[in-house]
Amino acid sequence: MLDSGASIIFTLLVIVAIVIGLRETEISSRAEGLRLLEDSLMRAVIQNYAIKGVYPDSIRTIEERYGVYIDRTRYVVHYRIFASNILPVITVLELNREWPK
Repeated sequence: MLDSGASIIFTLLVIVAIVIGLRETEISSRAEGLRLLEDSLMRAVIQNYAIKGVYPDSIRTIEERYGVYIDRTRYVVHYRIFASNILPVITVLELNREWPK
């Protein structure tokens, strides 16, 4: 049977492991949300080109036509289009939030 000192250390180790696991899960979740938004935007851009023969002229067009939701409290999207027949550059950035350390 464990003495009280060993059981306290064991309990602390379990708590530390849980906290580390939760932080890793949060980091993975945030990265996945960013990736999903990037993928959704790119799919909508390509679908628009396939249907209409031109790339969308703005992010607003993508949101309205394809129902892509951009949580502007979490993300900033830069959409740079050079010509209607050249694939636009899409950059999605997460707004400055405190990341787990």
